[in-house]
Amino acid sequence: MSKSSLFTDVPRRSLISGTAAVAMPFAALAMVSSFLTGCNTISSIPVSRVPGEILAAERKNDFIDISMLRLRQDPPEVYLLGPGDVLGVYIKGVLGNEEELPPVHFPEDSNRPPAIGYPVPVRADGTLALPMVDPIQVEGMSLVEATKAVRNAYTYPRMIIKEGEEQIIVTLIRERKIRVQVIREEGGGLNGVSKRGTGHVVDLPAYENDLLHALSETGGMPGTDAKNEVMIYRGMYDDGMNADVILDDLCHAQCQDQCVDPCFCDERPIPDPPYVTRIPLRYNPANPPTFTKEDIILNEGDIVIIRSRDEETFITAGLLGGGEYPLPRDKDLDIIGAIALAKGSLGSSGSGIGAIGGGGGGGFGGGGTRQQACQPSEAVVVRELPCGNSIAMRVDLKKALEDPSQRILIKPNDVVILRYTITEEVGNVLINMFQINYLLGSGLGRN
Repeated sequence: MSKSSLFTDVPRRSLISGTAAVAMPFAALAMVSSFLTGCNTISSIPVSRVPGEILAAERKNDFIDISMLRLRQDPPEVYLLGPGDVLGVYIKGVLGNEEELPPVHFPEDSNRPPAIGYPVPVRADGTLALPMVDPIQVEGMSLVEATKAVRNAYTYPRMIIKEGEEQIIVTLIRERKIRVQVIREEGGGLNGVSKRGTGHVVDLPAYENDLLHALSETGGMPGTDAKNEVMIYRGMYDDGMNADVILDDLCHAQCQDQCVDPCFCDERPIPDPPYVTRIPLRYNPANPPTFTKEDIILNEGDIVIIRSRDEETFITAGLLGGGEYPLPRDKDLDIIGAIALAKGSLGSSGSGIGAIGGGGGGGFGGGGTRQQACQPSEAVVVRELPCGNSIAMRVDLKKALEDPSQRILIKPNDVVILRYTITEEVGNVLINMFQINYLLGSGLGRN
């Protein structure tokens, strides 16, 4: 290598590295200036200044499961007859030949003994229709009492069968059943899964026609993708149509007559129509449910509905990336938990110096974004208001980690946006430019 070429080569290297060292900070400042003047940010207010009625949420952590005993009716000491029961009746010489033995019926349910006699249903008015006598009222009687009533009918006032010679047997061939419909909307709508549901027509035996048995016959208690309540619809078509008209009128008149603040008037719950009974499966001990035993007993034609929680979700944006996540059913979810649920790591595992060498610790950033020296510490929760508007609430995540009062609870349809503060954005740009300059200078120094 000639002396002249060596002389000209050294200053060229110095010139390149020196120019980069000077130009890079100015380029970083230009980028920051462009960022500050060209980007539109969401206007938000600190969460500490948000009215309490907007932040208020029912604490799920305080709820407890309802006792299973409240979902069933008490089993009777003895079976009492009613319309729909089929009895086995044998009356020697009247209902059955003297030369033949009475027929025997073996039930499908092995828990009950075989029945003897000819099948006779209990009619809708609670009576038995037997030969040669007036209808015999047996509704509300036990089998022993029904046998005595049949014996009396054939011996008094007319002595059709001589007293002392009667041979009468009354047994239960088939117990009455109550047919209800159970509709379950579980398993739908969350995380892009299309809503699916199942419908069941269930015949419940007498004294098992309650909510607990209906749920047991159709899959058990509702899962976590279903609401923590069961709705029972009773009545006929006209009942539902009339109630819809009344509720529509009530909804229109509610804000016009009684609301001081029209923006919050829609938060008052509209009462259920009279044909609907809600049975909560979890409740706040401070407000125990007030339903009665009659409310959980099902009648012919009742409809049991378990609603899906497909609308109980929140949306993520910003550094968390776009996504939709279901809210937990049985526990509270605050802003810290929402970020963790959306795969955003919490805290910082380094000082940020490692980012200069291409490393960098974890932080609030998530959603597959490149780690930065300065991690985002600001979140914005956009919440819909009942009047149709929305409010953006700003949360300082550093304060929220230390102060539980800053951890706003997430509600359905909230939008959680994770972002950098201006200081963090400037710091990341400067450190990234310094890293590029450092790497460029190191590479040129080896050539």
